[in-house]
Amino acid sequence: MNDVEILEALKKGDEAVLQKLYKQNYRMMVKLITKNNGTEEEAKDIYQEALIVIWQKARDPNFVLTSKISTYLYSVCLNLWRKELERKKRHSHEEKDGEVQPVIDRQEKVQIVHKCLEQLGDTCRTILMYYYFDKMSMVEIAENMGFANSDTAKTKKYKCKKELDHLVKTQYSESDFLD
Repeated sequence: MNDVEILEALKKGDEAVLQKLYKQNYRMMVKLITKNNGTEEEAKDIYQEALIVIWQKARDPNFVLTSKISTYLYSVCLNLWRKELERKKRHSHEEKDGEVQPVIDRQEKVQIVHKCLEQLGDTCRTILMYYYFDKMSMVEIAENMGFANSDTAKTKKYKCKKELDHLVKTQYSESDFLD
């Protein structure tokens, strides 16, 4: 089934298609969460929430899918995980001398990068996620993105990385990244 057929089946309430979608993307979503300071159990919860989101969106007549379903699910999972990390961060503040002092750690740096990633176009965001989060090779990225070859993927990744670097540097100071 292609993405349009999957979306149509979801609109009709086809739970078998939802189950198939779950199995097809499970490993990628668990990898996303566990590589970003999460546990497999947290990943399962986040992924189930993401599937509920796509189930609800598919039934909305105004919903238009502008990317592959897997990319959409990935973005939903990423956003849900980011919110979960922020919730955890709020609860992990330590009290010191009557004031609440935030615990500054790697998660905050990851969140800064994720916020900037969101500002990139879909293609750049997907390429960088494939490369850095999913650890895909340039050949795999070229195949997934429909590029002519791995050199095209490499060039595009380089340009996207420069754009991401520029966003981070213009929106955040160096002290945001120093321990």
